Amino acid sequence: MGLFSKIKGEFIDIIEWLDPSNDIMVHRFERYHNEIKNGAKLTVRESQVAVFVNEGQVADVFQPGMHELTTNNLPILSTLKGWKYGFNSPFKAEVYFINTKNFTDNKWGTKNPVMMRDADFGVIRMRAFGNYALKVGDPVKFIREIAGTDGKFTTDEITEQLRNVIITRFTDSIAESKIPALDLAANYDEMSKLVMDKVQPEFEEYGLKLTKFLVENISLPPEVEKAIDKRSSMGVIGNLGAYAQFQAAESMEAAAKNPGGGASDGIGMGMGFAMANQMGNMFNQNQNQNQNQQQHNNMAPPPPPTPPQMQIHAVINGQQTGPHAEANLRTMIQQNQITKETLVWKAGMAGWVPADQLPEVAAMFAQVPPPPPPVPNA
Repeated sequence: MGLFSKIKGEFIDIIEWLDPSNDIMVHRFERYHNEIKNGAKLTVRESQVAVFVNEGQVADVFQPGMHELTTNNLPILSTLKGWKYGFNSPFKAEVYFINTKNFTDNKWGTKNPVMMRDADFGVIRMRAFGNYALKVGDPVKFIREIAGTDGKFTTDEITEQLRNVIITRFTDSIAESKIPALDLAANYDEMSKLVMDKVQPEFEEYGLKLTKFLVENISLPPEVEKAIDKRSSMGVIGNLGAYAQFQAAESMEAAAKNPGGGASDGIGMGMGFAMANQMGNMFNQNQNQNQNQQQHNNMAPPPPPTPPQMQIHAVINGQQTGPHAEANLRTMIQQNQITKETLVWKAGMAGWVPADQLPEVAAMFAQVPPPPPPVPNA
């Protein structure tokens, strides 16, 4: 190799990067200690950003397009280099290409079950998983906070940290939402948006942007799922008595179609009789219950209780007597033992009054027949 070719090879005049994979977020252009010459061509493709770094300090940023490197489009680098009047000689600088496309299908999931309190099942454990998409939102911040001087930075180097952030915020969100376990499947969209709003600010601290977040599945422990299946089965079966009769009838039909002979016939007949007996008992029990219910519905209401008997006290021959029932009072009035002037009293009265002033007793005097006329002398 001649001297001219060696000198020419030390100067870089074309700077570009073609992404050979789907997971590289940052790529440092390798110049192998060569210098970038004045007027070199910089090609930044769509979904790329080129960042010039001088001695560890971020300088100029180039958006997609074809750029000729001169003093005019390298103002920060010119200041750092001290190029007051422009430059004509080659210079050294690191060029980082930032991939700004969407990195999709990044997985997240709970390593351990999440404990939460549910209104239907009490304290339960659940797992969840899904995927998300992200992109570099602030290339300068991403280099400073995450990539650093890494010449080739891939998504695998940061997804573990992002996954931990997502799981922590997901746990908080699902606990605060208080959505019942049976209703979680109908609220995946709401949960996805709630978690995305919580996680987005933390992604921005790294210079990243969360563009999509999806909750694919939230699963319950097997024992809780079995309990849900049993509850669903009970709702489908409905009337347990009718279901048992149906099952017995199905078993009898299956036993009747059994072609086996000998002992199997005896066993089948025994099972058939037992099932028939069981079904008959169920039928009789249901029939008795229906008859009892019908008799209860047709039964006449009991008569009202008899009114309490009137109890009256009377002063006869200067002595208190009683209490006297109504029939006894009538007899005493007929026998003239009680007159209209006889003092009487009953419960609730303040004092004794003549018999004709107590309405209940006064009415009895009108019902007493007068004495019979005298018998004429013969």
